[in-house]
Amino acid sequence: MKIEGQCHCGAIEYEATVDPQKASLCHCTDCQTLSGAPFRASVPALAEDFRIVRGEPKIYIKTAASGARRAQAFCPECGTPIYASAADHPTQYNLRLGAITQRAEIPALKQSWCNSALSWAQNVEPLPKLS
Repeated sequence: MKIEGQCHCGAIEYEATVDPQKASLCHCTDCQTLSGAPFRASVPALAEDFRIVRGEPKIYIKTAASGARRAQAFCPECGTPIYASAADHPTQYNLRLGAITQRAEIPALKQSWCNSALSWAQNVEPLPKLS
């Protein structure tokens, strides 16, 4: 599936080809902190299928408890998360669904790090809905 995306302010714009069947949610505490949300949603794109059309993201290198280093890319102007990848020689980019224009067409089909999931965020259906 061909997708386009951009940050909130439009300084970063990109395009990619993704398999929507690989979209997922991550409940790890790092994703909670880095996204400012109860979980993070993403879809992977192979490096050869991802291209930044405009701008240059700022990169923050996160080192996990395992020692693995992950590049966290975001807009230096508005802070919108764009992707995560291996810190060195990435072969894949995990694109953040919130910045993808076609995000409504890419439902997450699996979850990871569920032991870190916030219990109150697992079922929001009963919450009052505002327009």
